[in-house]
Amino acid sequence: MKKENDILIEVEGLSKKFCKDLKTSLWYGVKDLSANIFGNKQPLGLRENEFWAVKDINLTLRRGECLGLIGHNGAGKSTLLKILNGLINPDEGKVTIRGKVGALIELGAGFNPILSGRENIYNNGAILGFTKSEIDEKIEEIIDFSEIREFIDMPVQNYSSGMKVRLGFAVAAQMEPDVLIIDEVLAVGDLGFVLKCFKTIDAILPNTAMIFVSHNMPIISRICTHIILMEYGNTQFQSNNVGKGIDLYYTHFAQNESNVVFSDGTILLEQIKILSPTNKLGINILNWCNDFKVELLLRNITLRELPVIELTVYDKEQREVARFKNNFVKTNISKGLLRVLIEHKKIQLSKGIYSLSMTINKNNKFNHLLKMNNIIPFQIIHEKEVWSPFLLHSELKVIN
Repeated sequence: MKKENDILIEVEGLSKKFCKDLKTSLWYGVKDLSANIFGNKQPLGLRENEFWAVKDINLTLRRGECLGLIGHNGAGKSTLLKILNGLINPDEGKVTIRGKVGALIELGAGFNPILSGRENIYNNGAILGFTKSEIDEKIEEIIDFSEIREFIDMPVQNYSSGMKVRLGFAVAAQMEPDVLIIDEVLAVGDLGFVLKCFKTIDAILPNTAMIFVSHNMPIISRICTHIILMEYGNTQFQSNNVGKGIDLYYTHFAQNESNVVFSDGTILLEQIKILSPTNKLGINILNWCNDFKVELLLRNITLRELPVIELTVYDKEQREVARFKNNFVKTNISKGLLRVLIEHKKIQLSKGIYSLSMTINKNNKFNHLLKMNNIIPFQIIHEKEVWSPFLLHSELKVIN
């Protein structure tokens, strides 16, 4: 009988090291194999050219819980998933997984390319521990969910990446495993199918322990109950406070360096400041509904009239969410330094980290003089965690 508090995944002191070059890796492999045969202990720590892909990971996951695994490329997420799925062995530590495991960690992983989709369903079901009769009962649901019935008897090697994802997720989810491991592979699916996948995840999560890897933070926030932020194989943050983990992820990637996309040399940005306090990382912070003031120090090289200065706000996913509209008035300017203040009253962006980009045009006809992306980050502070781009101030009145 399934219990809500069943511990399905236990990881204790898990570590895995790799070697940076093939020749040395093969030599170490021979030495380790010899050591195992003769009962000698393998060396602890790192040898020359080795590095920890995963180091001292500990976690416990119960039925009904979903762990979001986040971090930059190369942080060790995929290595950890492969260990949990039994594809590679750890060098140190222990993994205990109870129940049937469904995994979707690499495109086409677990499929035999020369077999048909239908035959691969039976193969994958058998690997999960299901009998042929149990798979017979599920196969029509799997085929319907995958939406590739027309091609189900075609060899998988002829499938597109989207078709492989459809079939892989259909098998992994419709078999109702106790543990479900999903990597970023859903990113290649079309929007309609991805939405159907998440609806299925919502339905099966109460009876499943799930590990979900994604760079899409709104999705992590939506489905995950716990979070681990990894960096260079180590755990940087681990908690059931998913929002804080996501904030740390975005803060880590915020950059203060300017990025000049285009400049014709007629006007240059010397300095940009947001007139607000900064945190320990030097990122400007504003409380929701504060006045937003940006001061620009420009160096005018050849212009005689004030250009059109436009600031654009991008969110954490680098989507444009807002643009500052200025009342452009023709004004004569001199060569040299030009100080400009742009102000917006009571900013109502929702909680999170944003960045400013800037475009300077000669006039309203968009003749570009200077374009810069991600020139300065800032953070909006609010107690409410929402994923809408705006948290709009409103008043509620009861009318009799």
